[in-house]
Amino acid sequence: MLARLHSHAVLGMDAYPVAVETDLGRGLPAFNIVGLPDASVREAKERVRAGIINSEYEFPLRRITVNLAPADVRKEGPLFDLPIALSLLAASGQLDSRLLAEYGAVGELSLDGAVRRVSGVLSIAEGARRAGHRGLLVPKDNATEAALVKGVDVIGVASLRQATGFFMGTESLAPATVDAGALLRTAGPKGPDLADVKGQDRARRALEVCAAGGHNLLMVGPPGSGKTMLAHRLPSILPPLTIDEAIEVTRIYSVAGLLNGGPPVIANRPFRSPHHTISHAGLVGGGASPRPGEVSLAHLGVLFLDELPEFSRQALESLRQPIEDGRVSISRSLTSVTFPSRFMLVAGMNPCPCGYLGDPSRECACLPHKVISYRGRISGPMLDRIDVAVEVPALSKHEIMSDRGREDSAAVADRAAAARLVQSSRLKGSGAYFNAQMSISQTEKFCLLDGAAAALLESAIDRMGLSARAHHRILKVARTIADLDSAGVIRPEHLAEAVSYRGIDRRSWHGQ
Repeated sequence: MLARLHSHAVLGMDAYPVAVETDLGRGLPAFNIVGLPDASVREAKERVRAGIINSEYEFPLRRITVNLAPADVRKEGPLFDLPIALSLLAASGQLDSRLLAEYGAVGELSLDGAVRRVSGVLSIAEGARRAGHRGLLVPKDNATEAALVKGVDVIGVASLRQATGFFMGTESLAPATVDAGALLRTAGPKGPDLADVKGQDRARRALEVCAAGGHNLLMVGPPGSGKTMLAHRLPSILPPLTIDEAIEVTRIYSVAGLLNGGPPVIANRPFRSPHHTISHAGLVGGGASPRPGEVSLAHLGVLFLDELPEFSRQALESLRQPIEDGRVSISRSLTSVTFPSRFMLVAGMNPCPCGYLGDPSRECACLPHKVISYRGRISGPMLDRIDVAVEVPALSKHEIMSDRGREDSAAVADRAAAARLVQSSRLKGSGAYFNAQMSISQTEKFCLLDGAAAALLESAIDRMGLSARAHHRILKVARTIADLDSAGVIRPEHLAEAVSYRGIDRRSWHGQ
């Protein structure tokens, strides 16, 4: 007897339909799974066998063949356990196969028949909705996550017996629901408060400009000057995630298997801070079956690279495409996938190997060629992609001991949010939402300079040897500064501040 059940698998960020076909034939008892299964799918035979028996059903002593179609795409992971078990029960006459036609199912089985959570359920639920399924059976622990997708009934099941009871009408299971808006409104704090930072007025201003326009930031200063402290407070001044953005971020974390039974939706902008020993694949994504890397896990949030020159050259150069395009493409012999990676790059580094070049209180012990070699680890094309570079000097004793009131994150966040609102209105319908995302044509259209500002920009290009990319990035930063100032046209003071953030240009940086 033949039975068929719908399921789905995840490739990159998207789910594709998989038909689970089970046939019971004549011959010696055997259990075979075909359709390019990997080791974890082949091992489903033992989990399904034990799960069925321990759920007090009869395991058929027949020649069992399970086909996972399409057969030319490799199947991975334990998410096919539940649909295989259900189709096997239907093929053996213990479950009416007609009841399975309108539903899909995913889930891992434990040996006692319990259904365990799996990765990528949010994408799978979206795939089930596109396929027109009435509903989708998922592990109970994944139900609220999958319920973020509207238009398909998500049924959370805790065991194989509960799943069969649902189809036979002996278990009354209501579709899972979730209020994503309420989860976002009740989210915890977005990060430490900017009021904790003493001194560093210029760095604080640079942080505000970057938060308002979504710009990339490089902070250069000696050890202990507050670079890491500032970076960790950036999320507290960023605008909150919208519902659509939160679902987009949650989908990435679902595919990566990083939700781990916590809240069903990522409510705050991600802040990722990988160690400088991270591999190229760990940073941008990869593996035999490509998985999201740190650049994708930081999507719509912040990627903080501390000790920037200590990262491998390959890892740093691999950031160029994600920074420019907002996505990363990974190709393998059998497939190619694309992950979103629209993040703010924030980096911190010392001015030299010992860290004390230019420090008034401590003498630098580095030879000139060592300083040039250290800075040379960051290529010119990478520097071009930094919108704002700012020095973070060591604090004086008076600044360290000062207890004067400092502006908190809430006040800065209000100004940044107001500027973002202006930008989203200006760019409405274009696919861009803030200044850092503007295309070249949008930059030329919206970054209008008055006469004095245009002359100042021309002088800066000649003096600093700026590339065309650096020129456009200066205009975007100047537009953000003007937005913070509620100005329609970029004035000289706006442009001058934007140019000052390019003080670390390629010629001075590499000792030319």
